[in-house]
Amino acid sequence: MDLPERDGDGYLTDMGEWTEEVGRAMADADQYELDDTKWAQILKAREYFDEFGSVPPIRKFAKYLEEDQQAVFKLWMTGPMKPITKYGGLPKPTGCV
Repeated sequence: MDLPERDGDGYLTDMGEWTEEVGRAMADADQYELDDTKWAQILKAREYFDEFGSVPPIRKFAKYLEEDQQAVFKLWMTGPMKPITKYGGLPKPTGCV
């Protein structure tokens, strides 16, 4: 699959080009493994974005998931919002550099 254009951080330059297939292909291209739990969180982040029009900070997102914030960090083994938004075709979260 030919991936849509991405910026220097790997985010889509046009959010409208995102599909689940594109998100998975981006992760594959980056050699980033997405299991079912991670993918479910990506879809919940898209749901949050559709509902509120913004990318949530991790505290709000963990509450939205009804999960412990530390459990979300442990699952992603990094700051979770960057890969969640990247592979979910969402804007880069504020505070991520």
